[in-house]
Amino acid sequence: MTRAFIRTAVPLLAAMLVAGRAAAQQIDPRLERLDATTRPIVAAVIDSARTAMLPTEPLVQRALEGATKRASGEMIVAAVRRLAVDLGHAREALGSTASGAELTAGAAALRAGASQTILTELRRTRREPLTVPLAVLADLVASGVPVDSAAAAVLSLARRARDADLVEFRRAVERDIALGAPPAAATAAAATAQSVDVNAGARQQRPGRP
Repeated sequence: MTRAFIRTAVPLLAAMLVAGRAAAQQIDPRLERLDATTRPIVAAVIDSARTAMLPTEPLVQRALEGATKRASGEMIVAAVRRLAVDLGHAREALGSTASGAELTAGAAALRAGASQTILTELRRTRREPLTVPLAVLADLVASGVPVDSAAAAVLSLARRARDADLVEFRRAVERDIALGAPPAAATAAAATAQSVDVNAGARQQRPGRP
């Protein structure tokens, strides 16, 4: 190794190390709302998620939500870490091609109680984006619908229903629950009605049919 090479390489390596440290130390300015102890820990979780090709905006928003609610630093860190884990599990279930929106909705569905198996089955069932079906699934469970009932209904409808149909289905379930119907029964009834509407619409769109 020549002295000329050393004189050239050493400064270059030093500059790369400084640049690497500077990049690692870059923190989303919105996280300035966190205290000095919590901020770098949350930033490290977000950096790890970014390296793993997971969406980071939901993590930032979760941290900011905790700050708004005046949660302790420990609670904020725990919440951000849980969400990062859920995002990772969602990607395992939905595949590497899943969009950030799908992963975020999938994480919410997992958090609500859905299994990775349900998410994988939904991916196999529907070629279109899964953001709305996953969000509907999470909302139904949050409304008190048993996970199995909610998953069965969403899986059944997702095969042919449009996003708008799924949203209308969710509204019908929530409306019936508000009127006093048991959550599982409301889900089954709304799913049947929506399925009839979807099938009728499909028949009308087929050429040569009366």
